[in-house]
Amino acid sequence: MTISITKPRRGRPPKNQSGNRDTRAELIRSGLEQLTESGFSASGIDPILKKVGVPKGSFYHYFNSKEAFGLAVIDSYANYFSHKLDTHLLDDSYPALTRIANFVADAKSGLAHHQFKRGCLIGNLGQEVDLLPESFRPILSDVFIAWQNRIAACLELAKANHDLSQSADTQKLAEYFWIGWEGAVSRTRLTQDTTPIDNYFYHFMAGLPR
Repeated sequence: MTISITKPRRGRPPKNQSGNRDTRAELIRSGLEQLTESGFSASGIDPILKKVGVPKGSFYHYFNSKEAFGLAVIDSYANYFSHKLDTHLLDDSYPALTRIANFVADAKSGLAHHQFKRGCLIGNLGQEVDLLPESFRPILSDVFIAWQNRIAACLELAKANHDLSQSADTQKLAEYFWIGWEGAVSRTRLTQDTTPIDNYFYHFMAGLPR
C-alpha cells in the first residue's frame, strides 16, 4: 500500500546538502524509531531533527506539518512491514501455515533485537487514534486491511491444501489474527519477553478449524 504525499518545498533549505544524502528519508527513518517507541502524540520533532542533524527551520523544507510527516512515516512503515509479510507468506518452500509461523518467529526476533522498546507502529497509533489527526484514521484502517488480506490469502492456500477446513472463514480468521497479534505485541513490550506472543500464537493455531 502506498500513501500519496506531495513533497513540500517551503521553509529554509539546509545550507549544506550532500548530493548522495537523502535527508527526507533519514528524517522518516528517525521518526519511525521515535514513533514506534513513544507514539505520535508524545513525540516531538526536536529529537528527530537532532538525530539526523537537521536544523528545526529546515524541517518544513521536507514536510509542511507534523501531520504530513506522520503520514510519511506510516507509509514507510506500512511498505516495510508488507514486504516482511510477503517475504514469509509468499515463500512457497514452506506449507501455508508454516509461513505464518515463520513470520511470527521473525517478528519475535525483531522485538528482542530492539530490547522490546519498539512495537508495531500501526498498532501503537491505533491505540492513540483519538489523539491523532483525523486523516490518520482511514489510513491506519487501510493498512490493517492490507495486512489482513495477506494472512487471509495464506489461509486460503491452507484450505486448498486441505490443512484447513473448507468451511473456514479466512477473512474472519485473519481479522482475529491481527486483533490478537497487536495485543500480544503490546503485552510482550510490557513483560520484555516473548511469552505473550508464544501463548497467543499457540492458541490461534490450535483454534484453527481443521
